[in-house]
Amino acid sequence: MERRVFLEYLGIIGGLSLSSNYLMALDLNQDKSTHLKDGPPPFLLPPLPYGINQLEPYFDAVTLEIHYTKHHAAYVSNLNAAIKQIQDNSIKLDMASLMMMPDSISKDLQNKIRNNLGGHANHSFFWLSLSPPKNKPTTPIDPAQYPTGEDRWNVNNRLEKAIIAQYKSMEGFKTVFNEAAKSVFGSGWAWLVKDAKGKLSVGTTPNQDNPLMSTTVFKGIPILGLDVWEHAYYLKYQNQRANYINAYWNLINWEQANKLFES
Repeated sequence: MERRVFLEYLGIIGGLSLSSNYLMALDLNQDKSTHLKDGPPPFLLPPLPYGINQLEPYFDAVTLEIHYTKHHAAYVSNLNAAIKQIQDNSIKLDMASLMMMPDSISKDLQNKIRNNLGGHANHSFFWLSLSPPKNKPTTPIDPAQYPTGEDRWNVNNRLEKAIIAQYKSMEGFKTVFNEAAKSVFGSGWAWLVKDAKGKLSVGTTPNQDNPLMSTTVFKGIPILGLDVWEHAYYLKYQNQRANYINAYWNLINWEQANKLFES
């Protein structure tokens, strides 16, 4: 993936355009040009764009709080610690540069940065890809029976047209995405991505890898991404990953996804 496309992606999920400065509005980057052993941490935990309880009942507040304040925060802390070990002062400490895994970094340190940078980038993207439900149920419902059907989408944009053109219907796309998410062995992510020509594809990455990393097999510009690590759902859904995946469709920020698709 060429650097320009990657920077455009960073600018979009940070709410910025390249003309203003591609650095993340959520402090994912401070674009330091040199190695800062004694300086401030290059990466910070971004604020959530909604309240901890605003994704109820689909994603419960307790799980979300632990997911954000413990798991995501740990990735940020561990990433900053790993960066302090970089010996090559010429490496820029921005997300785009580190995602390319510079050869001058040792393999052991590359793995630490890859895992924690991925964890930080993926979660920051994940929070932005969600929004409070517009049709919140007034009574408890079986998680396996969360509302579905074409009338539940309300997307009405270019992304929806592209999805229907490729997958025949939104429900057809949902089936393909769900199967991918369920197929992840152990921990990982399911993605909807586009290539340089705008063609959509669904795939997965293990652990905290993502489709923008130079080391991943499944590549593309992320449009949607679903965390299928157990820490994302185990308190509410226990071992029922399929119920968690079904719940996700009630929380997708389609406006954000369309911006990424149209970029």
